[in-house]
Amino acid sequence: MKALLTTLLLLLAGHALAQESVVAGLSQDRIDITANFDGSDLIIYGAVKREAPVPQGALDVIITVEGPSEPERVRRKSRVFGIWINTDVVVIDQAPSFYAVATTGPFSQVVSDTDDLRNSISIPRAIRSVGAPQTVDKAQDFTDALIRLRSAKGFYRMSEGGVRLTDQTLFRTDVDLPANLVEGNYKTRIFLLRDKKVVNLYEKTIFVRKVGLERWLFRLAHQQPALYGLLALAIAAFAGWAASAGFKLLRN
Repeated sequence: MKALLTTLLLLLAGHALAQESVVAGLSQDRIDITANFDGSDLIIYGAVKREAPVPQGALDVIITVEGPSEPERVRRKSRVFGIWINTDVVVIDQAPSFYAVATTGPFSQVVSDTDDLRNSISIPRAIRSVGAPQTVDKAQDFTDALIRLRSAKGFYRMSEGGVRLTDQTLFRTDVDLPANLVEGNYKTRIFLLRDKKVVNLYEKTIFVRKVGLERWLFRLAHQQPALYGLLALAIAAFAGWAASAGFKLLRN
């Protein structure tokens, strides 16, 4: 009887969560990086689909866009005998190359710490750092430094109030993608929340690829680095000769 009651409660809870879901779209799901690529504007929009009247409680939306993740080495410099040198290094296991978060209100008022931890929503939660060498003091400072540096360059962004929600149904946000995007798959997540708890999650992938000359140079540099180096030297030599010849013509 107890097992039956537990199963019934789980079914009812699942049905309650399924009463609201996200239907969403993106202005583009593929971005081509060309030689003159200078960034792109991404529009994320959608609506809340319901199978019952609007539930009680505050409704909020959080949207994240996450670029490819890779390990990152963070170094700390110290002054030794009057010279600044690298004294400590910490390898962060996984750090997104780009991460943007937009919410309908102040982050702490939109999602609980538990749901943030469970879904890795905030910028610090999106970075995976298992541990640092025991010889390193204040290892968290390395992760904080990475966030600070990438935030200053526009790679990490927190836009509180950046999601516009209309009549508890329609929502939209704009994400400005920088010019120096890393090639790969970008994951978009849309969280629907009631009273700071996630009740539904929608995911969509954006494909970012180099095309044309950019793609050819990228493959050449990674697959045939020696040939790429020779080509770079040849182009530099030709540019120097062309500049010298041009100056001679101007003097004559």
